Amino acid sequence: MSTTTTISEQTDGLPTLSGHEQQVAEARKRQGPFYLSESHVDFGHVRSAFAVALHMHQPLIPAGGDDLRTARLISNLQYMMEHPDEGDNHNAPAFRSCYKRIAGFIADLVNEGKAPRVMLEYSGCLLHGLRMIGADDVIAALRSVTCEGRFRGCVEWLGMPWGHPVAPSTPVQDSRLHVVAWQHHFAGLFGLDALSRVRGFSPSEMALPNEPNVAYEFVRTLKDCGYDWMLVQEHTVETLEGEGIRHPHRPHRLIVRNSSGQSLSITAIIKTQGSDTKLIGQMQPYYEARGLGRVDMGGSSVPALVTQISDGENGGVMMNDFPGKYLDVMREASCNETSPVNVTEYLEYLRQVGVKEEDFRPIQPIHQHRIWERFDKAPAGTAMSDVIRQLEREDDRFRLDGGSWTNDRSWVEGYDGALGAMEEASAMFAEKALAAGVSTSEYRYLNALYHLLASQTSCYRYWGTGRWTEYGKEICRRTMDILKHDF
Repeated sequence: MSTTTTISEQTDGLPTLSGHEQQVAEARKRQGPFYLSESHVDFGHVRSAFAVALHMHQPLIPAGGDDLRTARLISNLQYMMEHPDEGDNHNAPAFRSCYKRIAGFIADLVNEGKAPRVMLEYSGCLLHGLRMIGADDVIAALRSVTCEGRFRGCVEWLGMPWGHPVAPSTPVQDSRLHVVAWQHHFAGLFGLDALSRVRGFSPSEMALPNEPNVAYEFVRTLKDCGYDWMLVQEHTVETLEGEGIRHPHRPHRLIVRNSSGQSLSITAIIKTQGSDTKLIGQMQPYYEARGLGRVDMGGSSVPALVTQISDGENGGVMMNDFPGKYLDVMREASCNETSPVNVTEYLEYLRQVGVKEEDFRPIQPIHQHRIWERFDKAPAGTAMSDVIRQLEREDDRFRLDGGSWTNDRSWVEGYDGALGAMEEASAMFAEKALAAGVSTSEYRYLNALYHLLASQTSCYRYWGTGRWTEYGKEICRRTMDILKHDF
């Protein structure tokens, strides 16, 4: 295993997704505070606060040629640029601008003496795709506001799975591979010091597993990988009594428990309402926060916090309205009684005044109350799966496909073709690479991993059928071909 203090962005032409586990682990073990010492927010006098995050993603697709089986893997953004007459592909230049412009907004506001805030969540597929199309200026701009001291307190990156998979229907071991791969790739782009400051996690599609064992392993991965908190969608969680969330503007403690009785918890920040880009495009969190005041937590009076995330590029509101609105709000709210903050900065303040995670109200993934109420009363030896099947038979609204930004979408039903190929590729990787103990620094491991993770992006499930499903199945085929011939 490498013992270097830096990580190269690429290895033999592929993004570095593995092989530096020791360096990544050491970076994520560093202790904070990471932001509070550089913060200019007067939390003692702020009445309320708001945090906004921008989600950015473009998948990798086998479209660099006319034959699906031999076409190069390229960024979907490149395909859009090369085929501007198809659908909404004419938006490609605007998308590219959106990936860069936030860095310019931050720099301009700081130069004006303001204290802007933003959280960024970019998928590994997108970051690699930007390099593939030669968008080095985008990466350089993001590196500037990530690493330079005068901007560092303004920008907080959120961790995410490298290939933007949907956690509830992604094999547990693969979810961990995605999380660690993103950390490798991010460190290669922005440095291990920048990685040490990535303390929050944003699940792809805001999808939270609610099958107890999967949820437990999901949170265990986040904690093992050094994350202190995660974003959750309001309607994907419930109280321990099975009720809805009554106080979304304060941190909660997400508790997960597996069928063996083991439990874990992690700080959860509630993302309210739906996934409407208008909420961010019009900077709704600021105006919602203006109507709130300080709240009591752990015996301390602290500002309420409104948190929201949306796509950073999709839709006319984000492309056209967001820039002016973001700049206006940040100018108005900087050092105001309703202040922009980033979540880790806010949580570090809570710890400073003595508020601990144990002081946060406990919540759990949706439907857990019904499961544990039945399972805990079941005869000894009853399998968790039997309890779940009973509940599914009794109520067709009871589903363990996980919750996401929309509560009317399953990420399992109707995706048998795509999921079957993904599961087959995953099983083969687990057997030939993981169980066989192949070194994570070997090129063959990295090549297979790269294809496996790229095949699991949510885009290949979202549409269910058609060209996107065929893209996903083809990348799975390539993954298995690598595993058959190189291992």
